[in-house]
Amino acid sequence: MTRRRYIQDPDTLELIEVTQDYRQTPMNHDASLWNDRGYDGMRATDGTDISSRSKHREYMKRNGLTTVDDYNGSWNRAKKERENYFTRGGSFRKQDIERAMYEVNNRKK
Repeated sequence: MTRRRYIQDPDTLELIEVTQDYRQTPMNHDASLWNDRGYDGMRATDGTDISSRSKHREYMKRNGLTTVDDYNGSWNRAKKERENYFTRGGSFRKQDIERAMYEVNNRKK
């Protein structure tokens, strides 16, 4: 039994049999994976042109903004700290709680 290989014609959507050593030619839209084509025509919500990586980076810096990937490590650390707090009871000592209760009860009215 021989193995057969097919590709789909993008215009007619028909399957076409090809040889095992066939290599598909890259399409133009594949280039968007490694250049600024994804930024073409982009505008910020205030209408500023951010149609390239450098324009986008400069706009973000000028307005004190950032992207979500900047917080990846800190969110993971905060999650671990929260889990530690809930499983081990946090970082408060008994004396801290007693002092806070004393201050609340003896506050001048």
